[in-house]
Amino acid sequence: MVPEPSVLVVDDDESIREFCTRVLAGTGIRLATCGNGAQAIELLARGGFDLAILDVRLPDWRGTDVLEWMRTGAPCTSVIVSTAYASLELVVEAMRKGAVDFLVKPVSPEALRDAVHRALGRRAAPVAAATSVPAPPPTPAADGLGQLVGRSAAMSQVHDLLRRVGPTDSTVLITGESGTGKEVVARTIRSLSPRRDKPFVVVDCGALVGTLFESELFGHVRGSFTGATSTKHGRLELAEGGTVFLDEIANVTPEIQAKLLRVIQEREFTRVGSSQVVPVDVRILAATSRNLMEEIRAGRFREDLYYRLCVVPIVLPPLRQRADDIPLLAEHFLARYAPPGRRMSFSPAALQVLLRHDWPGNVRELQNTVERAVVLARSDVIEPRDLAWLAPAATAERPTPRRLEDVEREHIDRVLRECGGNRSAAARVLGIHRKTLWRKLRG
Repeated sequence: MVPEPSVLVVDDDESIREFCTRVLAGTGIRLATCGNGAQAIELLARGGFDLAILDVRLPDWRGTDVLEWMRTGAPCTSVIVSTAYASLELVVEAMRKGAVDFLVKPVSPEALRDAVHRALGRRAAPVAAATSVPAPPPTPAADGLGQLVGRSAAMSQVHDLLRRVGPTDSTVLITGESGTGKEVVARTIRSLSPRRDKPFVVVDCGALVGTLFESELFGHVRGSFTGATSTKHGRLELAEGGTVFLDEIANVTPEIQAKLLRVIQEREFTRVGSSQVVPVDVRILAATSRNLMEEIRAGRFREDLYYRLCVVPIVLPPLRQRADDIPLLAEHFLARYAPPGRRMSFSPAALQVLLRHDWPGNVRELQNTVERAVVLARSDVIEPRDLAWLAPAATAERPTPRRLEDVEREHIDRVLRECGGNRSAAARVLGIHRKTLWRKLRG
């Protein structure tokens, strides 16, 4: 017989404790409450709690300090943080210390019940796994990480995080510069999840604007706008049961942000031109190359949506910060692009050219560079002459440090000259979007 899940509510406001007791009554949950951090730690130290609902502002402890203690003192207890202040810094800190969700007070009974059920549901797979004999750590190819190449310390941390978050249903926010592999990470998460056999739908949030983007995402009914001659299912419906990857989420307008928040919180939406509610079951992954904290401060991105997206943050380092991975990545792409039956390799001098390059376009630029070198190589061994467009910057003497922006602009100008001024071709060589290239040239 499966034991009843147990929940501890930690809040100094007695009315909140009574509210939680009333809302969760009759749900098959054993509930305990307390009013400060010291009492919470005493109760949690005894064990037996599956979930704690923890106020981040307690009279004796900061809620995040209780969370820190729980890492070792109560590692098997999941945590939902609650706050009446909606402080971005506090909530982000709590999420980084292991909280699985957050609630902003006052909270509705439905939101409380949903958050508790989600948090308890996430525990099912880990709890079942804990009763079995531990398996040895899987190899990257065996556990779905084969396309995410890298053995540096930074990438090892990313691999470890992906192994833990992949099997869950948590929303994930992937951040990093253009070309660092955010979509590869999203696809890896999907391959490690129970939704791996369901659709994986990519939504480019910068490709369309206004009603067109809203229609692409949510669908529309006939006659909802000029040109809507028939009812159309949006990307969310096409992904039913699977995973939606929202690429460059910072480009989404405030109006669409509000609708996305509803999708994440309520698991439902309405098509353009319709009032009929459509239920949806998808996992949301999002990515951006912008600093969303700055976007929030500038009033361009909603705080509450950020909280919902950033349940698990994954930060991808730029290639220049993981130079140890460059030879491994280069060999990986060489094996991909070498003609069938032809065994190609890099000379030591060519590898040094790659290692000395700054890679403003990151992994995507390296990938395109290797593909181009395979086409231009005069033998099965790639030499520095086959990387001539990189060699000047990679081998030049640098008596004094230069700003990264200057190095990047110099490299972009050089690639533009190589491409005869064709910006689309230069963007492909650099491994960045044409709009990104235009923005960098204007800057």
